[in-house]
Amino acid sequence: MPLHAVARLHDLPEGQGCPAQAGEHHWLLVRQGRQVDAFQADCPHAGAPLAGGAVCAGKLICPWHKAVFDLHSGQLCELPALDALKRYRVRLDGERVWVDDQPLPSAPRPRAKADRRTFAIIGAGAAGTAAALALRENGFAGRILMLDAQAEPAYDRTALSKFVLAGQMAAADTPPLRDPAFYDQQRIERLHTAVARLDHPARRLELADGTTLPYSAVLLATGGVPKRLGVPGEGLANVYALRSREDARQLFEHTRPGTRIVVVGSGFIGLEAASALRERGMVVSVISRRQVPFAAQFGDAVGRRLLELHQAHGVSFHRARVLRFEGEREVHGVALDNGEQLPAEAVLVAAGVTPATELLGAEYLDPHQAVRVDAQLRAAEGLWAAGDIASFPLAGEPTRVEHWRMAEQHGRLAAANMLGARQPYDGVPYFWTYHFGQRVDYLGHAQAWEEEHTLGDLAGMAFLQLLCRGGQVKAVVGCNREAACAWLAERLKQPLGLSEALRRLAH
Repeated sequence: MPLHAVARLHDLPEGQGCPAQAGEHHWLLVRQGRQVDAFQADCPHAGAPLAGGAVCAGKLICPWHKAVFDLHSGQLCELPALDALKRYRVRLDGERVWVDDQPLPSAPRPRAKADRRTFAIIGAGAAGTAAALALRENGFAGRILMLDAQAEPAYDRTALSKFVLAGQMAAADTPPLRDPAFYDQQRIERLHTAVARLDHPARRLELADGTTLPYSAVLLATGGVPKRLGVPGEGLANVYALRSREDARQLFEHTRPGTRIVVVGSGFIGLEAASALRERGMVVSVISRRQVPFAAQFGDAVGRRLLELHQAHGVSFHRARVLRFEGEREVHGVALDNGEQLPAEAVLVAAGVTPATELLGAEYLDPHQAVRVDAQLRAAEGLWAAGDIASFPLAGEPTRVEHWRMAEQHGRLAAANMLGARQPYDGVPYFWTYHFGQRVDYLGHAQAWEEEHTLGDLAGMAFLQLLCRGGQVKAVVGCNREAACAWLAERLKQPLGLSEALRRLAH
């Protein structure tokens, strides 16, 4: 196998990733003392250059979406990537570092033992798909049933509000999590049907056509359904939600430069969509109940900066509630409780989601209709829940997080625990949002904080905002500080004092 001289040992800084290249071949090198490991240069999830990420606690963290890999084996530790890193043989010749251009063989999977159990997964989105893949990865040889009314395999829904509405990606091109053939190869049975009834005491599912299926354990990963406003005119044509490729396709095809569109809701989906539509030349009005969007998640300073960013790009904001949508067959206006009448050729309702938990009885649900689970995501013996529907303990408080990466983390964790691992959730919640070309990362989970510390240039959109309580960093908001956010994605798994954070992040 051909080896290439790509670096000198003393030129590689210790404890961080360094890019290397020979001809058309690219690698990431990580040095620890005289040991050098070589991996593929880009993250297998979305192609992020891993040299822009971070090395922390024996892990390599992707700069974009915070996938985590073992620093020596390249094995996947945390999603959203679904594959391990390719590793390459390294040879040291004095100070010269030589790297093979052919990857090493993949590590063998655990040897599967005969297993007659059937694990059912209801819901084939981020959580359900991650769980099915993790079951096979962890050596489960039994039957896996994935039940979902959607015929197409799971895809990356985060692209809909960020890129599809902006015209940067066709709805049909949103990337699938896995190709259809993969499910066949892994013997994952995808059933395109709705579940009409879940009889957990009897360990039996009843499908919409009356068929019954027995199971040994079940994971509920049904996600959320868009909230309705319950106002007159909500059923008019051209009043949209945004939950699927088809929703995005219809909204995209109905809008063109100059179309007047009203977005109801100033959360992440609403304002990402507002940004995307405005960049395509729509006339965008946002109806918000909040004076400052995102202040509850990011703090007032960052919330005001993002509000200014939207306003500078021509998005208008109206603090009010919707009284009704006006029109005969198609919507042509929105009446607000402050007396305003907004003209509209289209409306996007982005008022949040409600957990899709109608299959379960009240004994399993909290007052918000989420499934109560323990730290291992177990609702009852043999019954698990993951993703948007799960209320799980985080820092001692029941918490529900409606973000893509959390759903994938939950699915992977639930799969391990269905196989007897007994692992509690110990990750760091993370999501990212995208507005007018600016990517904002959020790490941690702070429901309340006492002080905010800004590092960098908030006005110039290159900053870290530390949300702190009791001298500890509870959450971080970052923009154009990818390496720092990658480090924090791993470091926040342990308590992080403000003084240590300021010292480390100053560099």
